[in-house]
Amino acid sequence: MAENKTKATDADVVEFINNVPDERKRQDSFALLELMREVTGEEPKMWGSSIVGFGSYHYKYTSGREGDAGLTGFSPRKQNLTIYITSGFDQYADLMQKLGKHTTGKSCLYVKRLSDIDLNVLRELVQKSVDHMKRTNP
Repeated sequence: MAENKTKATDADVVEFINNVPDERKRQDSFALLELMREVTGEEPKMWGSSIVGFGSYHYKYTSGREGDAGLTGFSPRKQNLTIYITSGFDQYADLMQKLGKHTTGKSCLYVKRLSDIDLNVLRELVQKSVDHMKRTNP
């Protein structure tokens, strides 16, 4: 079975963010760093080479594949800031309507810039997702 490539590393989170070429994305990344640190009470860790994650949980699929992943996190990708809402979005329709300009994938929230969204709504979304993941993956 293939091994999960995205694992927690000892790489320096601040150094990673300081190397983000786009100034706005770099500033947004530092803002997300503080927001997620406050919400989770966790210190950030690099997961793989480009994801800043907070906390972790263990997963195991019916296929037998298992591993560890961050409870929440973000990545300053070229196109968007990708924010990982690990629990998905189905149960948060009310918050998603209030969030602002965004798109989503299965558990990825994509925003161009933080100024496009309501940070209080994002904070609540991250908190609810982290709480859900802690309840369902003790």
